[in-house]
Amino acid sequence: MTAPAVLVTLLTVAVGWHGAGGAHGLGWALLASAFASGIPFAYILGGVRRGRLTDHHVGVRDQRRVPLLFGLASATAGLALLAALGAPRPVLALVAAGVVGLVVAVTVSHWWKMSIHTAVAAGAVVVLALTFGPRMLAAAPLPALAGWSRVRLRDHTVAQVVVGGVVGGLVAGLVYAALR
Repeated sequence: MTAPAVLVTLLTVAVGWHGAGGAHGLGWALLASAFASGIPFAYILGGVRRGRLTDHHVGVRDQRRVPLLFGLASATAGLALLAALGAPRPVLALVAAGVVGLVVAVTVSHWWKMSIHTAVAAGAVVVLALTFGPRMLAAAPLPALAGWSRVRLRDHTVAQVVVGGVVGGLVAGLVYAALR
């Protein structure tokens, strides 16, 4: 439930539906989701099937660079396409926040295995609160749940989870708030 591809897709649908008014926004959200999560996740699954990646979580830090760069390229291409087609500002802002988040993730992952699961979960809570109001802060346990699961599975340390949450929340808050 806290997998980045799932959260990004659900968040994009919610922002698209709200930001562009119903079904029209859903179309924009689905296009954005294809580039922001669908294509990158398909690339990762292909890497797992071919034996280039150990798992769909890309748990080995040394294996993260190429899938993250591929995801960054896909999200950037999607952002350019969405802008050229006149997508609503909230959808553009959300994809732009994802692109900036991926730049940070690629940079940090070169040296350290920050939790991207927790970063995306924290960013999602911030975007939900900015989009739908403070009542969405009820989703605040989501990053803690994502972080707990990553530590429990021994994929991350507590520090990697905390840094991921802080970075994800800050990037989403700064970029999405500035551009929406």
